Amino acid sequence: MAWRDKLERRLGFLGIPGLHRILVGFAALVFGLSWALPGFTSMLMLDPEKIRHGEVWRLITYIFIPQTMSPFWVIFALWFLWWIGEGVERAMGGFQFTFYFVIGMIGTTIAAFLFGSNFSNGMLIASIFFAFARFYPEEIIYVLFILPVRIKWLAWIAAAFLLLGFFTGSNAYRASLVAALANYLIFFGPEYIHEARHRRGVSTRRRRFEGQSNLEAESLHKCAVCGRTELTDPDLEFRVARNGEEYCMEHLPSAQTTAPR
Repeated sequence: MAWRDKLERRLGFLGIPGLHRILVGFAALVFGLSWALPGFTSMLMLDPEKIRHGEVWRLITYIFIPQTMSPFWVIFALWFLWWIGEGVERAMGGFQFTFYFVIGMIGTTIAAFLFGSNFSNGMLIASIFFAFARFYPEEIIYVLFILPVRIKWLAWIAAAFLLLGFFTGSNAYRASLVAALANYLIFFGPEYIHEARHRRGVSTRRRRFEGQSNLEAESLHKCAVCGRTELTDPDLEFRVARNGEEYCMEHLPSAQTTAPR
């Protein structure tokens, strides 16, 4: 969109090329330290109360905390983050991808301070996945390395679970969901609105065209001047003029008629 392009021209130097690689690298490091030092991640969480007491590194470090301590699933999650991050950065560019991620971080941080609870980075990573699904909806991934599924269907399933959690979860969960996905709404919301308006306009024009085509195809009489038929105006009377054209009475040339129709 134009506003993102303008912002990139002014602030493009602030972009972080390969941001997803940095996320993966630090997440792998945190996992290793957590494996060696149980409880290590507690010093990295987004805890508003401890941030107020000076532990400001938590504003950044929470994004590197893995969602599981299972080595297999951590390896898979980091590979997946690398894969979708590559795709999103390729589609958006380094600056816009950085901007997208930072908006999600800021929203998550604000929500954490407003609700005073520890927020994870799960929603933030989900926002990257949804952006990937927006750019590459037909991409196929093999679930459990066996079942081929298109990314767009995984995104819809994930969105359904998040929506369910929104209605059944706590206020803190709702806040974290809205805050972390605000970047997606800001970046792609206007595009969805534009596409919906375009589809509605196309549908309206198609119905109008089909209606006119049907009327023209089914009518027996049509005025050569105004185009009205007995279907558009049942009260009209038609005459055929000497020139062979059919006219309604309003547009009938004087003294040009033959027998009534």
